[in-house]
Amino acid sequence: MRACYLSLGSNVGNRQQHLTSGLAIVCGTDARRVSRVYETEPVGGVAQDNFWNLVVEVTTDATAHQLLARAHEAEATNGRTRDVRWGPRTLDVDLLLVGDETSEDPEVLVPHPRLYERAFVLNPLRELAPELVSDEQLRASVGRVVALGTLESLR
Repeated sequence: MRACYLSLGSNVGNRQQHLTSGLAIVCGTDARRVSRVYETEPVGGVAQDNFWNLVVEVTTDATAHQLLARAHEAEATNGRTRDVRWGPRTLDVDLLLVGDETSEDPEVLVPHPRLYERAFVLNPLRELAPELVSDEQLRASVGRVVALGTLESLR
């Protein structure tokens, strides 16, 4: 068993519902810890509404490919379409870290190639695993983030 980290975000429709549904699919029966939800400005892409983002730590034996399959299932279940790169989406799930595993497989890059550039990933990741995100990395990341509360408190 190892700790794996995934980022979930939503800026279309019922964000709370999409994140809750996505967590259930991504985590399955594995143990999990979930960060607070952060409202974040979109990074790259087209003009769009702000996101709600969170990071989940899943303790699992699942492989990176299995976790990626769960991520794709969660996105599909929540009506994700891929019309515009970095465009609006009901649910976006990114595999960040799979224990200390690395992969250069183009299908599943681990660690996520833009992990340390994005404040919307680093803030909730640091909340769960402060040893993985340094002060310097956090300062160098881009994007405004505001902590909103737990997913349950936002209902």
